[in-house]
Amino acid sequence: MDAFSSTCESCAQHREQSLVRLGLSPDRWDYLVALAGNPNVGKSTVFNELTGLRQHTGNWPGKTVVRAEGVFGYEGKRTKVVDLPGTYSLQAVSVDEEVARDFVLFGRPDVTVVVVDSTRLERNLNLVLQILEITDRVVVFLNLMDEARRNGIALDPSRLESELGVPVVTGTAREGIGISDLLEAVHEVATGRRKTSPYRVQEHAPDIEVVVSELSSIVLAAFPDVPNTRWVSLRLLNGDAAVQEAVRSGELGQLSRDDSGEVIRDTPEPERARVLDAATRLRWELPADFQDIVTARSYARAEAVASHAQKKGLVKAAFTFDRRLDQLLTSRLLGFPLMLLILGVVFWLTIEGANVPSSMLATLLVDQGHSWLKALSASAGLPWWLDGFMLDGVYLATAWVISVMLPPMAIFFPLFTLLEDFGYLPRVAFNLDSMFKKAGAHGKQALTMCMGFGCNAAGVVSTRIIDSPRERLIAIITNNFSLCNGRWLTQILVATIFIGALAPPHLGGVVSAAAVVSIALLGVLMMFLSSWILSRTVLRGEAASFSLELPPYRPPRLLQTLYTSIIDRTLIVLWRAVVFAIPAGAVIWLISNVTIGGGSVAEYSVQWLGPLGLL
Repeated sequence: MDAFSSTCESCAQHREQSLVRLGLSPDRWDYLVALAGNPNVGKSTVFNELTGLRQHTGNWPGKTVVRAEGVFGYEGKRTKVVDLPGTYSLQAVSVDEEVARDFVLFGRPDVTVVVVDSTRLERNLNLVLQILEITDRVVVFLNLMDEARRNGIALDPSRLESELGVPVVTGTAREGIGISDLLEAVHEVATGRRKTSPYRVQEHAPDIEVVVSELSSIVLAAFPDVPNTRWVSLRLLNGDAAVQEAVRSGELGQLSRDDSGEVIRDTPEPERARVLDAATRLRWELPADFQDIVTARSYARAEAVASHAQKKGLVKAAFTFDRRLDQLLTSRLLGFPLMLLILGVVFWLTIEGANVPSSMLATLLVDQGHSWLKALSASAGLPWWLDGFMLDGVYLATAWVISVMLPPMAIFFPLFTLLEDFGYLPRVAFNLDSMFKKAGAHGKQALTMCMGFGCNAAGVVSTRIIDSPRERLIAIITNNFSLCNGRWLTQILVATIFIGALAPPHLGGVVSAAAVVSIALLGVLMMFLSSWILSRTVLRGEAASFSLELPPYRPPRLLQTLYTSIIDRTLIVLWRAVVFAIPAGAVIWLISNVTIGGGSVAEYSVQWLGPLGLL
């Protein structure tokens, strides 16, 4: 009997049983799925649920700045998933938009899943409509339905599906709700079992329609099997450099393939040139505000679809809590002091909370563990040099590092991750935006700075969200002034040992926390100063405008937070420290015990280096 014969093939249980999370991408796959959506809608969470990978998901815009790839198996087929950068549009104004647009257009995904924030349907639908202009193989996933219900927002998925002409699935990805339905919808569209007829925005002004229709016929003649010649025509008329190059090189024709993957028709160069010449000629026949008219029409359609899909009379005064909290955390008067207070509390909890477990670990690993190992070594008859090298050198150094670093990391990283998941870090960026502008830097540098507090490498990578190469370079150069997670613990230890010890015992934790906050602020001030100097010397230029969406506050996911902070951060950073502690302990023991002419190497080193220390 078949293993699944006891379950209905259409039920969620069977679908989940059919899902095989394969993790990282293998060399071969049957279907290609693109995950698109606005920033902060849960794309990466959907990606994790499908592939079993644990891509870190943050609660602020611009988190996913490079695409992540993974694979899952379903119904005997392997499907590769590509998580695209979060973007509000496909106009290719920013690097993120260009990456997302080019993959949907030229990556030829079998299905594009657009993840939508159910609490902000109208804003998200603008991207959905733009993707429907490019491809008809789309599935819409209405995520965060739990938040929509909590805020009194009632949606009609069936009406939305009829309005868009593509499958619409509802769910809450972080709880695994709706993933089975999403799997089935993706499988049906990928295999062609479910045909779609997507709505595409038309009905522009008559003078625009005449020009678009004329160019569309020319594009259709040159590229007869391109999915949507109307969209291509609109982008050519707008002067889109990527689409122009796709026409010029013939890459646009590569979108037309038969079932075997062979190109249906290779467009000759004269026909490609005719398309570009026609676009240049017809562009002069359009009104000056052509792009504004097209954009306004798209937004109007998104508003109309949202109003139809959202049930009337059920919407409460939502987001009151968010607005009231933002009035405090982002106010001109209280925003900055509250930021310092929150950071100070985090550091104080870390310092005070780590005292007892650090002492317990030191007793266990150093006092008792070292003595027990020494006794075991003596009973085994190990030579003195091997006993000293392994136990007094390598083991003691590693034990001290673990006992000193593990407790504060196990406290600090969960607290920092809770602030991140709650949605506080974008408010920090908002509070610092005006200062970055005065320093001649881009406001988005505040976001990359916050990323740098977690990891400088991630902070540098996240500078891709800054469009200007000049301002992006400033952000890269100055990101090192953000204290990354590896340096937080060093600063906490230094502040506790050298500064907190100077204060009375009952104030030691507070003084140490204040010292760490001061060090972090010094780094931020140095970032401002360096940005100001660079923007007025070798990287002179005007600061670009910047608008930041503040995501909603969300209850932190405790288990996910513990996993991310303990496994992905604490243990990884601790491992790095141990990797350095082992050879360091060995070297310290060797230079202390290897003698030359009656004196140890350490003594000679002190004599040689002592004068330098007096300079």
